[in-house]
Order: sequence, then C-alpha cells, then structure tokens
Amino acid sequence: MVQVDVFWSYGIGAGIAVANARQLDAAHVAGRSAYEQTSFRDAALFLGTLFVPSGAYLIWRFTSWETMHVSTRDLPGWLMAGFTMTNFTQGILGFAVAATLLRRRKQFAAYLQWILGYFGMFFILVHGWDGTGYMRFFSSTPADLAGWTWATAARWLTEDVAVSLYVMGSIIGPVLFGLMARDLKRGYAVGRADATEVNRLQLALSLVTVLLIGALAPAILASVAVRYLGPLLGSLAFAGGAYLLLLRRDGILHRHCRRVMLGEECVADAIPADTAARA
Repeated sequence: MVQVDVFWSYGIGAGIAVANARQLDAAHVAGRSAYEQTSFRDAALFLGTLFVPSGAYLIWRFTSWETMHVSTRDLPGWLMAGFTMTNFTQGILGFAVAATLLRRRKQFAAYLQWILGYFGMFFILVHGWDGTGYMRFFSSTPADLAGWTWATAARWLTEDVAVSLYVMGSIIGPVLFGLMARDLKRGYAVGRADATEVNRLQLALSLVTVLLIGALAPAILASVAVRYLGPLLGSLAFAGGAYLLLLRRDGILHRHCRRVMLGEECVADAIPADTAARA
C-alpha cells in the first residue's frame, strides 16, 4: 500500500512520541534532546526492523495490490528504494513533529499528529483518489477489481494477500501498541505513586479503540459525505461533525488525550516543570 504507508508511518512515529509525552518533557527540562531518548531509539528500531521490511515484502510479493492496482513488478529501482526509504523517514518525521509540539507544550496538537496520520491512512484505504479505495483494497488482482462485488471482498479474506497481512499484523500490532502502552505507564510514574496499578493491556486496548473511533470511523464518514454531497459540501459537513464529536474541548479525542496520554488535564501546564525535572 504505497499510498497508505506515507500516512501510516507518520502516525507510528507520532504515536510513539505521544506515548512518551512525560518522558520527553522531563528530557526537555533537563536540557536533553528528544533524539537522545530511548523513545526515539524504539521508534527507529520499530520502523527499521518491522515496518520497512513488511512494506518491502508486500510490494515485492504483491506489487499490483500494494500499488492499489496501478502498477506491476516492473517498477523502477529508484521507486522501490524511495518507497522503503519513506516508510522510515516519514515515521521519523512524525516523531519529530510530535516531539516539537510537546516541547512547546502543545499536547493536544501533538496528540492529533498521531490521529491524523491514521486518519489519512484509513481515508486512502476507504476512499482512495477516486472513491474506490475499499474496492482496490479488497481485490488481489486487477481482474478482481474490474468485476468487483462484495463477494470479491469475501473471497479476498482467505487469499494470499490477506493471509500475509494477518501474519504481519499479529506481530506488528501487539509490538507497537504494547510499546506505546508500556511507555504511557512509565510516564504515569512521574509524580504518581499509584502508576503500578495501571493495566498495560487496558491501555493498549484504549489506544486501538480510539483509532477505530477517532480515525477509521471518521474516514468512512468522510468518504460517504464526499461521495453523496460532493467534495465541497461533503468536506464542510464532515468537518463540522468531526469538530462537534471529536475535536471540541469536551469531544472524544480531547477526553482521551487528557485521560490516557497524560493521565490528567491536557492543558498548557499539564506537566509541571518541577515535577518533570524530578523524573
């Protein structure tokens, strides 16, 4: 999924930074760079050892599907190299942007980098560039796409592409969300004696759930709005609904940010400098 991975890798990097909000703040107070922290190392290792190889395997093994059926294995070498490179560099960019926003004490803006990365990924999967994203995703070959029905999607679930995704997902998903949950729990320990009571599995499930509610569901609704109301009216209608449900002060994403990301109010003085300095 060449078009998708640009957004996904950005969301991965931003998510790891967001999960380390307190640790990165403590490093900033101590005069240390975000790129000296274990969170940056973990982001680079995850991208380099799991995410990049998985993308390289898929584009080599299932070139048509990975390019959403616009190309074959006759891709030029520079494009293959560029694809694998951006799977890494976009993740580092996501980490850097989120870490910079955290340093400026814009916690919710940093949190949104994670959400927006996944929203972009899901929107491409659902809508694509011509409204057929979901059809392209649930088609193993161009022939399947040409005669697409929901039966095609059902058959795709048992084909080689899907099986490869199941195997990769069973590794990438638990590692990524387990890593984020671990780092969130470590961050809670800053000034909180009861941090050991936090359940990492519940944190990981909360992260997955908010992506389904705050990224996948909005991507589907955005696609439906654009499809039936047109690009302009559909975008305006979606933006209004997203603000009311997700982005306003008491919206779903604000509440999740306050409760899970920081364990308290997500405001400019959410992490007192003297407390962070003692971390």
